[in-house]
Amino acid sequence: MSSKTIDTKIQVWLERLLSALLLLGQVIVHLLHGKINRRNTLEQMSIVGPDSLAIALVTAAFVGAVFTIQVAREFLNFGAVQAIGGVLVLALSRELAPVLTAVVIAARVGSAFAAEIGTMKVTEQIDALYILKSDPIDYLVIPRVIACCVMLPILTMISLIMGSIGGIFVASTIYNISQTTFIESIQDFLQIWDLISALVKAVIFGALIAIIGCNWGLTTTGGAKGVGQSTTTAVVMALIAIFICNFFLSWLMFQGLGRQFLS
Repeated sequence: MSSKTIDTKIQVWLERLLSALLLLGQVIVHLLHGKINRRNTLEQMSIVGPDSLAIALVTAAFVGAVFTIQVAREFLNFGAVQAIGGVLVLALSRELAPVLTAVVIAARVGSAFAAEIGTMKVTEQIDALYILKSDPIDYLVIPRVIACCVMLPILTMISLIMGSIGGIFVASTIYNISQTTFIESIQDFLQIWDLISALVKAVIFGALIAIIGCNWGLTTTGGAKGVGQSTTTAVVMALIAIFICNFFLSWLMFQGLGRQFLS
């Protein structure tokens, strides 16, 4: 691959990133004016939430089970059985549940956003909306942003519960750890701030997924090939944004500010 081709791809990527930031600003302005298409919003909430529930539950259950397998053996060697449930629920609430749920939604829903809107773009349906005096941001983008920001926290909380159930099942069946001991450990370790942090992360991740997916769709060019490229790059960009944002959120919440809220 020539250096000229690489420079062109970097330029396109930077232009799309800038347009995503501009799109975010437009969404905020439109929301402040109360421009919400209720029918489209409810439809997108159904797609993001109930339609994604099964895969989110399966992912969370096995993540909780695998984490317990990895942790329980070591903790048993140190005689710290009472800490196994607490460590699992902290890992789930602070990192695993919000991040992995966001990854699942980015792969399933973010790609669908980019593909659907990208297809509309290359087939000139977006231009038709302008002719009909319908703003694509109000009609296409805002319903998806609201859907992701509302449903992702709900899915995260459900994933947290399902992951804990998976951990309890493994602990009781494989390591003969009492379910009462496991649950008491969860109650001792889990703080309200851990749940709040999971919800905050989920809302931000949801906004990132929706904005990136919609923006990559709106900036699609080149016909069917362009739609495929936009779909792939939208998912990759969403995942990168989630991981980078998660680092800074975790640093803010648990390196200083988080403990201040607990005190």
